[in-house]
Amino acid sequence: MRSFLYLILLLSFSLCSGAQEISIIPKPASLKKGTGVFNLSKSTSLVIQDEGDLPAAEFLNSYLEQIYGFRLTVSKTPGINTIRFYTKKFIKAPETDGYTFEATAKGISVSGDTYAGTFHGMQTLIQLLPVTKATLLKVPAVSIQDAPRFGYRGMHLDVSRHFFPLSFVKKYIDYIAMHKMNYFHWHLTDDQGWRIEIKKYPKLTTVGGWRNGTIIGRYPGTGNDGLKYGGFYTQDEVKEVVAYAAARHVTVVPEIEMPGHASAAIAAYPDLSCFPTEPTKSFFPKDCTWAGDTTGKQVQQTWGVFDDVFCAGKENTFNFLKDVLDEVLPLFPSEIVHVGGDECPKANWKRCPLCQQRMKENGLKDEHELQSYFIQRMEKYLNTKGRKLIGWDEILEGGLAPNAAVMSWRGEAGGIAAAKQHHEVVMTPTDYVYFDYSQTTNEDSVTIGGYVNLEKVYGYNPIPPALNAAEAKYVLGAQANLWSEYLKNTRKVEYMIFPRMTALSEVLWTQPANKSWADFEKRLQTQFKRFDRWNTNYSRAFFDLKSSVLPAPGNNGLIWKLESKQPSVQIRYKQSAPGVETDITTGSQIYKTAVPIKSSTTIAGWSTTGTQVNNQPIVQEFRFNLATGKKVTLATPPANKYISDGAFTLVNGIQNEKGMSRAREFLGFEGTDCDATIDLGKLTTVKEITAHTLEQRGTWIYYPSAMEVFVSSDGKSFKSVGTTSDITAQKTLNLPLPAPLQTRYIRVWVKNKGVIPTGLPGADHRAWLFVDELEVR
Repeated sequence: MRSFLYLILLLSFSLCSGAQEISIIPKPASLKKGTGVFNLSKSTSLVIQDEGDLPAAEFLNSYLEQIYGFRLTVSKTPGINTIRFYTKKFIKAPETDGYTFEATAKGISVSGDTYAGTFHGMQTLIQLLPVTKATLLKVPAVSIQDAPRFGYRGMHLDVSRHFFPLSFVKKYIDYIAMHKMNYFHWHLTDDQGWRIEIKKYPKLTTVGGWRNGTIIGRYPGTGNDGLKYGGFYTQDEVKEVVAYAAARHVTVVPEIEMPGHASAAIAAYPDLSCFPTEPTKSFFPKDCTWAGDTTGKQVQQTWGVFDDVFCAGKENTFNFLKDVLDEVLPLFPSEIVHVGGDECPKANWKRCPLCQQRMKENGLKDEHELQSYFIQRMEKYLNTKGRKLIGWDEILEGGLAPNAAVMSWRGEAGGIAAAKQHHEVVMTPTDYVYFDYSQTTNEDSVTIGGYVNLEKVYGYNPIPPALNAAEAKYVLGAQANLWSEYLKNTRKVEYMIFPRMTALSEVLWTQPANKSWADFEKRLQTQFKRFDRWNTNYSRAFFDLKSSVLPAPGNNGLIWKLESKQPSVQIRYKQSAPGVETDITTGSQIYKTAVPIKSSTTIAGWSTTGTQVNNQPIVQEFRFNLATGKKVTLATPPANKYISDGAFTLVNGIQNEKGMSRAREFLGFEGTDCDATIDLGKLTTVKEITAHTLEQRGTWIYYPSAMEVFVSSDGKSFKSVGTTSDITAQKTLNLPLPAPLQTRYIRVWVKNKGVIPTGLPGADHRAWLFVDELEVR
């Protein structure tokens, strides 16, 4: 497929008679094409006005040397055949980092409203360079006026669950800068590792920086590798990263997790726990394996949420965290400091006498208000240091700290609530910008689950309709989050962020009226070639065959449809019986339209150009029952991030046997029930009803408490025919009827577990209910 793509791209390039295609991402506010080109070569001079523009000049020279093999002479003397970087000087600083770019046959001028603006204009110049190596680089004549939409344009990286070398952290910052983004959120501490040196507390890294093993595969895992794993950054290395980022006009925001996700710190200093003598093993999921010592406090070896959190009743806890911040703050000039605040179980606080005494002394009615007390104390301390606190949207629970900003990750509700209270907000909803989610339905590597493809990222608007113009001003921007449970190496990190990061850069920079998915797709072709020049391991999911399942006309069966973004291809299919391997080399059939599916079958689809196969086949097994393809309605909609194809997902003939790796086939309900009514189309004899469900406790997904079935002949008057709560080994709820009966409408009410009990992952939160298929036989 890739060689075919190159052939198409090279052909289109040659047809342009040597003209350089203008493909700038993010799209500028205004671009006017001129006539002619500027010839950039090693004899070109790079002129800067003052030292403030030197980082832009150095970045450009580094890029030219790496990609094209030469550097430019830097001077402060104007002349001919020059590129000039010039930052304007204002009495009052401008509100945005805008820039003006002018390229003619005589020279190039980049003029920024700020030094950051000039730097962004330099990145535009890089994108105007040819993507093929040459000693003479033709830059098309253009006139550009540009400025960002949002002031906060960020990327997050979790180095706690998996540790990445200093060299890659710098490379990650380069990626941020090259996309005109300006914030790097560095997640430095968590349950699985403490990654920043704190000199007053050396055990945070000597003990908390290492774990004795890591689960194998997706949670809860198939075993434990038993390998000691870890690492940390010294304070000198942190300073090096911060300086490196500053030269690229990127602000590094450190995150020190509190009060939850504290297992690594507690392993180093057990007295920070409510119950220092209780071993970590008691909090470890029973269905996971454990490596090494099981006594005392340990760094966690698996993923999830754990009860052992910082004790809110001890003054020692707050003294410790203040000491940590006293060493962290001098390393990071960032005005905002992230304190986490997410996923903090309250089970230990509920049974801790010191925490209960703290609540009584301060008139706190529940443990949520105790968390608010905790965050507000830390905010006051940060404020005394001239810093602002930012945390995940759970810090809203129990009352938001007076000056705190919110990162809204559980959808946009938290961000909306904060903005309406006139608090600053950075949007990071899982539905759109969690880059640890799968980006293709054909994912061949382990991810945390979920599904966020390129088009969905591009379609995101960080300003929710629920905010009026005055409230919307509190939305600073957005960022993508990259959690590293299943990112063991840097190549996987690159694969997960590209090209989705490219799409997000345009979301955050370009005004909505100036954006177009169709136009972005065209410019993305050149960006793929840049990725190749950078030796970046990006996802090719954009060129995957798109698979969709639709109800057939009259709800009589299914339609399986494949679409390709590649030109001049044929879509081929081959069907076989369920469970029989499908051989794509013989007996295939070309369909110009979608394939009708009338009964259980296994079908493979792929695309070809002539005799060349362009991609791995998509193999799909369909299992028919009386409900397959029928009309279905839901009394309560699923959560937005697990909506798949809506109610039809429950009767599309696809039974998910791969858990969260195929999360797109599930409907997810957070604290609510799956209440579905199926219309069989006519009176039909029914003997048994089955619901396929899922349980993954580490992500707060629990089996339903029960399933009740109702039947009706007219769709209005229903009667119950039975209830079951028995989960089979196949993760299903089966309800055989006492005797066969005739009915047309079947209401299947799959009941959520409700609030998660104390002692289980996610305790006191609403359980998730996942349902992927309803069967009627």
